[in-house]
Amino acid sequence: MPLGTLDGTAPSFFRQGPSALSKLVFFSALALFLMVADVRLQIVQPLRMAIAAALYPVQWLALQPVLLARHSETYFESLKTSQANEEEAHRKLDAQSQRANQVEQLLLENTRLRELLGLHERLTTPSQAAQVLYDTADAYTRKVIIDKGSLNQVIAGSPVLDEAGVLGQVTRVYAWTSEVTLITDRNQAIPVLNTRTGARGVAFGNAALHSVSLELRFMAADADVQVGDLLTTSGVDGIYPPGIPVARVVKVELRVDSAFSRITCKPLAFVAGIGHVMVLTPLEALAQTQHKGDAQPVATGKGQNK
Repeated sequence: MPLGTLDGTAPSFFRQGPSALSKLVFFSALALFLMVADVRLQIVQPLRMAIAAALYPVQWLALQPVLLARHSETYFESLKTSQANEEEAHRKLDAQSQRANQVEQLLLENTRLRELLGLHERLTTPSQAAQVLYDTADAYTRKVIIDKGSLNQVIAGSPVLDEAGVLGQVTRVYAWTSEVTLITDRNQAIPVLNTRTGARGVAFGNAALHSVSLELRFMAADADVQVGDLLTTSGVDGIYPPGIPVARVVKVELRVDSAFSRITCKPLAFVAGIGHVMVLTPLEALAQTQHKGDAQPVATGKGQNK
């Protein structure tokens, strides 16, 4: 195009458009007008609702990873808290169970001690209380160790009782402890009296390995012995005081091949799990002590005036 044909005049206003300042003023006024109109007339509310409804799925999808991470963190924290609470509850339950067992054991021990104290008050024979320390290791015997020995004036042959009846007899004495053979030991025998009939007999420990019963031996087949009969000490052996409960008859078997009946008795004493016992002085030793006291010479006063 030739240069002479170019128009050097400035373009008109409408061809060039408004200036930047005019645009700023116009749009600022429009924004201010829309804000005031929206506050006063709520004219943009439908548009806002439409836009919010259109953007809600996008917002929901964008928030899911955040909610999932937050939920996972809360879940694991809750799981750890629940496990810790469960462990604490188990520990408390175990402690309460142990405490309840201890309370029951203490109540039982207290009851037995009260009964043992009542037995001590009823006995006329000298006696002293002792505690069972442990059972002996021999599985073929029925023996326990108590915490009283020769230093406490315990002698061999002393009867041992609990609150229910005869438990056994001291068979070996040490300085601070003593060995007690229970009446259920196979080598132990005790003279007894049937309180219903007045018949005497001898009860032996059962020879079975794990038995906790007695056998009333050498009783004739026609002897008047019935289930439920109470057997007490007869006192003829010079060891046990008479009238102390020993056992109760639980079975009577008549044997055709023998002239004697097989009579099984259950001891009344707690031969298993006893904690406290009463050790008596044997009647024979007590009689000897009294005899020595009576045989001492009496001073006559002769020769005092010389």
